[in-house]
Amino acid sequence: MKNVFCTFGFYLCYTGGKLNNRAGRYRNMEKERQGMDEQNQRTAMRVSAVSIAVNLLLSVGKLLAGIFGRSGAMVSDAVHSASDVFSTFIVIAGVRISSKKSDPHHPYGHERLECVASVILATVLVATGLGIGFGGIRTILYQDRQTLKVPGFSALAAAVISIAVKEWMYWYTRAAAKKINSGALMADAWHHRSDSLSSIGALVGIAGSRMGYPILDPAASIVISVFIAKASYEIFMDAVNKMVDRACDAGTEAEIRQIVLCQEGVLGIDSLMTRLFGAKIYVDMEIAADGSKTLYETHEIAEQVHDAIEKRFPEVKHCMVHVNPAKIPGKDRRGHE
Repeated sequence: MKNVFCTFGFYLCYTGGKLNNRAGRYRNMEKERQGMDEQNQRTAMRVSAVSIAVNLLLSVGKLLAGIFGRSGAMVSDAVHSASDVFSTFIVIAGVRISSKKSDPHHPYGHERLECVASVILATVLVATGLGIGFGGIRTILYQDRQTLKVPGFSALAAAVISIAVKEWMYWYTRAAAKKINSGALMADAWHHRSDSLSSIGALVGIAGSRMGYPILDPAASIVISVFIAKASYEIFMDAVNKMVDRACDAGTEAEIRQIVLCQEGVLGIDSLMTRLFGAKIYVDMEIAADGSKTLYETHEIAEQVHDAIEKRFPEVKHCMVHVNPAKIPGKDRRGHE
């Protein structure tokens, strides 16, 4: 009897120690996740501040160059750059709100609000593009071609500078967006790219106008509006896909499967479902394990799978692992002969 109590006491100490270690591991993982979220937010704020400063300088410079250089395309491009400032404020608001912690009314967090920010940004972007396009069409249809003004050299120089600066801003913002997996920041990066493309259109229109084809200047505004509309559509569809629980790409799911099957005790995967939740990923799966194992042992297998996935994919916010008894020929569901 004494040996029984000693064995039972040893088991309690052992399982208690395992539970304490598990709780400590969860606390450490939660601290790491919070620290990563804070670091990501700081990165987004830094990039956004640079974006606002650059766009303010560019929009003022291009507006002055467009007015004094008599270029409607450059004025349209200046309006586009000014809209970038507004869109960046939307990104800042989206990142800040989406990083709020879960609460009783939002137990799954606020990540989808970043998608809302992207939708608003896309709406502003397409409205800007339509305004620029209609302005170019109106100039071509209703203004006497003989009175069209030839842009000056200042407008041409402003277009070249804008292309270089906005292309740099695209790659700078894109790198940060990929690093922190931010859809809103990536949308802002594409906004910079659309501005760079619109400046190329302005450059072509201004250069063609100076070469004796003044109609190319308002025509460039129409081309600019098409690029803007295309970018806004891509931003909008990316946000919608993340709001309607679209699955991860095939490559990500294949890598998750590979990681799971490499874990000790996993005999197969019965079901795997993933969904995008803003910038985060949710994973729900059912794995197969030996039915003769104890509940504690199968729980350890599930926990090992859970930790391996979240370690490999920091963007996974929640991973649910359900264990089924494996179907082994000649054995019942419990693994018995």
